[in-house]
Amino acid sequence: MALPTDFVTRTQALLGEAYPLFEAALQTTPPVSLRINKAKGTTIPQGGNPVAWCETGFYLPERLTFTFDPLFHAGAYYVQEASSMFLEQVIQAYVKEPVRCLDLCAAPGGKSTLLAGCLPKGSLLVSNEVIRSRSYVLAENMAKWGNPNCVVLNNDPAAIGEALPHFFDLVVADVPCSGEGMFRKDSDSTGEWSVEHVQLCAARSRRIIHDVWEALKPGGLLVYSTCTYNTEEDEENIHYLVETFGAESLIVPIPEAWQICGPLRHEHPVYRFFPHRIPGEGFFLAVLRKKEEEISPRKTKRKKEKGKATPAIPAQATHYLQEPECFQFVWRGTQLIAYPKALAEPIQQLIDSSLRPLSMGIFLGELKGKDLIPSEELALSTALNPEAFPKVELTWEEAIRYLRKEAITLPLEVPRGNVIVSYQGYPLGFVKHLGNRSNNLYPAEWRIRSSHLPEEVKLFDADETK
Repeated sequence: MALPTDFVTRTQALLGEAYPLFEAALQTTPPVSLRINKAKGTTIPQGGNPVAWCETGFYLPERLTFTFDPLFHAGAYYVQEASSMFLEQVIQAYVKEPVRCLDLCAAPGGKSTLLAGCLPKGSLLVSNEVIRSRSYVLAENMAKWGNPNCVVLNNDPAAIGEALPHFFDLVVADVPCSGEGMFRKDSDSTGEWSVEHVQLCAARSRRIIHDVWEALKPGGLLVYSTCTYNTEEDEENIHYLVETFGAESLIVPIPEAWQICGPLRHEHPVYRFFPHRIPGEGFFLAVLRKKEEEISPRKTKRKKEKGKATPAIPAQATHYLQEPECFQFVWRGTQLIAYPKALAEPIQQLIDSSLRPLSMGIFLGELKGKDLIPSEELALSTALNPEAFPKVELTWEEAIRYLRKEAITLPLEVPRGNVIVSYQGYPLGFVKHLGNRSNNLYPAEWRIRSSHLPEEVKLFDADETK
């Protein structure tokens, strides 16, 4: 891999004698890592070695054929770069009670699924992505992860700051950056790098934090992270935010054995990951605490309901969930959703705001005529009542046909109606069983588009010995 000349010069100045080790590491094969979904009962992968800073993170001995692994589509695990899993250490150090958390630049969903798994029980997670196409990918990945305490937004950070003043206890901002830390995984990105792009990204990151700062409560935490090495986007931006907002930069306790570096400029505590020191890619993280100040309560205008009166909640829908008494059932047009009653107040604020929620809680199903058609999100939710629908276990070949949205045949003895199909016990979605045939209800936009099967398919396999 040929590195840009200016990048080499600048990084040599930062790393000094360690630079040759750093450059040599960039020529090696990047490690493969994932996080298991404990809420779905996923266990340790075969041959997996733990990621030191993440309880559910594991390195794999080889890359799996993720596209053709039904467990990947079922949300049994999420493929994530190991360095960025360090976010869990911030939660363990500073978040002890339920919080309202915003993952500001969340697509495709790595940090959001991590947060959904490690935030204290009863927390509300709001995941946002400003780019429309990427926000749908985010919503899909969050639906597959299955946590009902989540909302997905598609808004500019400025709109969130304006609509939800002092709303969040924790804001995670993995800001768009020049991507130097991904050079090893994506060698083509070196051709897009320039000093001018670094400066542009640094300025954009400052604007993003400025725009969302008002949404953070006084005393709340901002986690700022990038996947880049330069100091303009990293230490210098942290220093700017400390000076501009009077924020306090916080220490995250870590053992020396992890080989995570400190600051290369200024003295604020920050955490740097270099591929010649740790098994992972380039990553930078800092934690800031917003200063305490008095705030004046603001009233939000409640949206007026328009159109026809909403229909009654179908009786069968209350049997879809394991603990229906803990959920609020509401209509959004023809879509029936359910969200935890304990989060009703903040979710109602989101509904009443000017923001654009793509999903919230659990999308249970859509009303078509007099029928409520159950949704894919319901099948994948960890709150699903396992007795609500008949279930049919699929072979790998059948599961791939289902995930391609092709026709599959169920045994004649399976009851007619909506049936959940699963693979190794993990629900994949619904089919409408008609007796002699079945309608595949898998979302067309989620389907596996590749018609080519690799010669060798390597799948996730749990290690039963651990």
